[in-house]
Amino acid sequence: MTARPEVAGAQRVVVKVGSSSLTTLPGGLDPARLTALVDVLAAVRAQGREVVLVSSGAIAAGLAPLGVEGRPRDLATAQAAASVGQLRLVQTYADAFDRHGITVGQVLLTADDLTRRGHYRNARQTLERLLTLGALPIVNENDTVATEEIRFGDNDRLAALVAHVAAADALVLLSDVDGVYDGDPRTGPAQLLDRVTGPADLAAVTLGTARRNGVGTGGMATKVEAAFIASGAGVPVVVTSTPQAAAALAGERVGTLFEPSGRRPSGRQFWLRYASRPRGRLVLDDGAVRAVRERSASLLAAGITAVDGDFLADDPVELVGPDGTVVARGLVAYDARELPGLLGRRTPDLDPEYRREVVHRDEMVLVGRPRAAGRLPG
Repeated sequence: MTARPEVAGAQRVVVKVGSSSLTTLPGGLDPARLTALVDVLAAVRAQGREVVLVSSGAIAAGLAPLGVEGRPRDLATAQAAASVGQLRLVQTYADAFDRHGITVGQVLLTADDLTRRGHYRNARQTLERLLTLGALPIVNENDTVATEEIRFGDNDRLAALVAHVAAADALVLLSDVDGVYDGDPRTGPAQLLDRVTGPADLAAVTLGTARRNGVGTGGMATKVEAAFIASGAGVPVVVTSTPQAAAALAGERVGTLFEPSGRRPSGRQFWLRYASRPRGRLVLDDGAVRAVRERSASLLAAGITAVDGDFLADDPVELVGPDGTVVARGLVAYDARELPGLLGRRTPDLDPEYRREVVHRDEMVLVGRPRAAGRLPG
């Protein structure tokens, strides 16, 4: 029996690999390391399991061919490098997988593709169809067009979202670090954590922040954040190094396992919580906060004290308490221009066309901690 049967038995698995595992700053793409990973994933496929690969490396792969030294600091150069590198990256993958008789499909996403509900559904349908047809999807952020305002920020977060979009049974985050430590192993003694059951397990752990040196943009903090997104949605996650990919996928005790800490939500609930981009805010009085939080009640006009933002009916908005703490997210039933005249009024006192809920309980998810407006939460 394997140490981690929930991973070994995962029929559909998302594997994310970072730039540092596939490329070198002066030399660009490293075909040997990429081929070694492909051999591992092909072996998983040979077991009858399905694989979705989320791969970084496009920008790094394009630096050397363009004669650019160091990671670009300006957006235009980064996009140009991604344009050259993405072609080389996917072609190298396609050739390596072809030796195993596996067809690959490229799926390029921006955050906008997952923050818009229609695009989110389309991404899910595309991934599902590729897998049904026997192809192996290779997902990456579309760095050639993504701007700072619509970026995921790192492919760890993207992988966590893809794990839910693809209805994966497990997520494996690969990088150049063996797992999550209780300290910095570069500066002193540190213990590798075998498993994490929730945020409380890491309360006393200082994690590395995202870095932008070398060829990668992620750090352990982003991996942990991504792991909590996926595990909180019912998906087990392993964080480990790329050389241990085969062992991790076989359910061996390598890296750090993030145990599922919640039930798998519906696609709409997950989208609202983790992938929607709020278009505005509704400020609630204390009574409305209690009704939403404690009774899972719908939000009525009587409990709203203020409106912020320019949104349309069916747009996602944040519901915040008097102190600014985000309580929930939901799909609003009215345009922003309609709401000011309804605030604080009891439903029977409103005109008939305005007597419906402002945010229905079925179109709402509770949020456990404050979020920064406009950011993809984790």
